[in-house]
Amino acid sequence: MCGIAGILEPSGGAGSGVPGEALTAMCEALRHRGPDGDGDWIDATNGIALGHRRLAIIDLTDAGAQPMVSSCGRFVISYNGEVYNAPELRSELEASGRRFKGHSDTEVIVEGCAAWGVEATVERLNGMFAFAAWDRDERVLTLVRDRLGIKPVYWARFGGLLIFGSELKALRAHPGWRPELNRDALAAYMRYSYVPSPLTIYRGVHKLGPGCILRARAGEEPRITPFWDLERIATDGQRDRFGGNEEEAADHLDTLLNDAVSRRMVSDVPLGAFLSGGIDSSLVVALMQVNSTRPVRTFTIGFSEKDYDEAGHAAAVAGHLGTDHTELYVSPGHARDVIPRLPEMYDEPFADSSQIPTFLVSEMTRKDVTVALSGDGGDELFAGYTRYFQAPTITSLLDGIPRPLLAMGAGAIRALPPSAWRALFMAVPRRWRPSQAGDKMHKLAAVMTEGSESFYQGLISHWTEPERIVLGSREPAGLFADPRVHELVPDFIERMQYLDTLTYLPDDILTKVDRASMAVSLEARVPLLDHRVVAFSWSLPPAMKARRGVGKWLLRQVLYRYVPPELVDRPKMGFGVPIGEWLRGPLRDWAEDLLDERRLKADGILNPAPIRAKWSEHLAGTINWQYLIWDVLMFQAWKARWLA
Repeated sequence: MCGIAGILEPSGGAGSGVPGEALTAMCEALRHRGPDGDGDWIDATNGIALGHRRLAIIDLTDAGAQPMVSSCGRFVISYNGEVYNAPELRSELEASGRRFKGHSDTEVIVEGCAAWGVEATVERLNGMFAFAAWDRDERVLTLVRDRLGIKPVYWARFGGLLIFGSELKALRAHPGWRPELNRDALAAYMRYSYVPSPLTIYRGVHKLGPGCILRARAGEEPRITPFWDLERIATDGQRDRFGGNEEEAADHLDTLLNDAVSRRMVSDVPLGAFLSGGIDSSLVVALMQVNSTRPVRTFTIGFSEKDYDEAGHAAAVAGHLGTDHTELYVSPGHARDVIPRLPEMYDEPFADSSQIPTFLVSEMTRKDVTVALSGDGGDELFAGYTRYFQAPTITSLLDGIPRPLLAMGAGAIRALPPSAWRALFMAVPRRWRPSQAGDKMHKLAAVMTEGSESFYQGLISHWTEPERIVLGSREPAGLFADPRVHELVPDFIERMQYLDTLTYLPDDILTKVDRASMAVSLEARVPLLDHRVVAFSWSLPPAMKARRGVGKWLLRQVLYRYVPPELVDRPKMGFGVPIGEWLRGPLRDWAEDLLDERRLKADGILNPAPIRAKWSEHLAGTINWQYLIWDVLMFQAWKARWLA
């Protein structure tokens, strides 16, 4: 895993020497992504400069150093990621006459670009990747991002200058950087707790979308085209459903996942896995152990707060599988100490509070290994989120109730504080009791007032009227307003999966894992997001993903072959920390400073009135507004670091 950065100028401006200095600064900003080495390649005449920070994983010798030039001299590449079918591709290339100096996947990609072309090469790759390739003959820069958006690429144009990098901090290091807050993107952030692609928090700065290729010539407008898109995968899968029975479906998925996991276990450095004890991570670890001749290293963090602690479940799974298990119980103080580092780590406002435990487990894991496999992606592909199998019941109920009665019902729900709802739900058997029941009841109240036609967006929204919060903003419509989505994916559960895979997965889940792991120079691999697994999941009938109130049905059937159901079957917890309680306690002074009414007014960005109202209610304990308050705090903390 590495960091990439680069510059394309409209003419031979690189001859001034400034781009070389700028490239050095850009790469230095990414040192955490690649502490093992750095490199640059500059063509002053053509105004192109490519930089690289290296975290050595495959081929630790100088033969794996970057930027790397193809054997024919035509292509230069700076690459971040891992390609898991590199050995097969290398054999093809060697058969066609290409010669290799080392055994890195980087060399396979650059030789593939020279032999087959960039797009044809990318379509053959199985992996996570973001890279820049310079064609010295055609004088074309190509930026590529993997199919699901596991690895990031940011890019911007300022005049004729084009700059890019793995993180925004690399772009900021260029002297041509001209930052301007994008209030529209901020409004979208206030709704979702992340800035949705292709937007960034800066106007004129972009995320390259998953599965996309950007091509640029000096001084020309870049062109972006997809090489893979979920729309086609979803359409093909729904048209040609898997025709076998349930046992055959489980066999096929087992085979696919075994191959995906075994490919991701290839490493020249120590390797392990995150283990929460849930369905996804338990299955990944089980398959790792099947494919290993020694105990797999597994890592879990625990919390003293019962509602947030899964360490006991993880230990039980680890004991059954016989892994070499490490767990660390984190004190609240240690977790809170991470908070000041978040604006530096995430580069733009990001308010998924599970960013804190994700960093902590990455930090612990990095002490023993350099690569860790993760179970991310299972919820989106196999309908694991609670809302997926509750949605049809709730929406049909809402559709049959007059709006005035819905409003009254929502008011009645809000009349009880979350703590009271939690107490009431204690009467429900633990197997069926939702975690954080009080918060979910209040979210249901919000959905009831939104109406069933906007159920999904209402359910995932934090600030439901973000234009009232961000002064002078207009919230972008985005994918949720696209009427084609309903026609493309008629089934309600599959439609939510589709939207999540295009939005929440790359912009929240994968962003969270990438920044948290790379902050400590740890490579995180996600076998469930092998694109072959994605395609198969879309061919499954909905009943093989969610049935009788249980999500990830088929994934569970595969897991039960390796782990007894009683060790993994329990209500979904999520991966969080008690932010709500902390904001009323040890974080209160910090939050009060960032939410000070005079400060908000002086900034002229956020509307103080609704924010202060929510803060007062939260402090009083009547309603838990932790997520909405955390959104504001993470923006305020980010602004203090980057816009002050």
